[in-house]
Amino acid sequence: MRKIVLSLFALSVLAACGGGDTGSGTNPVAAAETPTDPAYQKGLELVAKSDCLTCHRIEEKLTGPSYKEVAEKYKGADSGKITELAQKVIKGGTGTWGTAIMIPHPALSQEDAEAMVKYILLLK
Repeated sequence: MRKIVLSLFALSVLAACGGGDTGSGTNPVAAAETPTDPAYQKGLELVAKSDCLTCHRIEEKLTGPSYKEVAEKYKGADSGKITELAQKVIKGGTGTWGTAIMIPHPALSQEDAEAMVKYILLLK
C-alpha cells in the first residue's frame, strides 16, 4: 500500500510541474535581460541546465512562485539568507509559498545552489 501511495504522490508531483512547456516557444530563462554581473551569469547557466524551469518561470507563477516573486520577497537578503535559501533548494520543502512541494535537489552543491539563488534575487 505504501508503494502505491508513494507512486501516486510522485506522479502527482510530476503532473503538477507541467513538464516545462511554456507554450510560447521561447526560452523562459533568456526572457530576462542579461546583466554583466558574474553572479547573474553563473546562476543563469546553472538554472538553464537544471530542472527548475519545470515548476518556475521568471515572471509567471507555475507550480512554484515566479522568480520575480521570490526576488521581491527576499530583496535585500544577506549572505545568511542566501545560504538558507540555497539549503531549501537542496533539501526541498513546502509551506513558504502555499501547499506546493518543492522537490529536493541533493545533487546540487551548496556553492551552485547559492549561485542559483543569487541569480534569482537579481531578477528584481
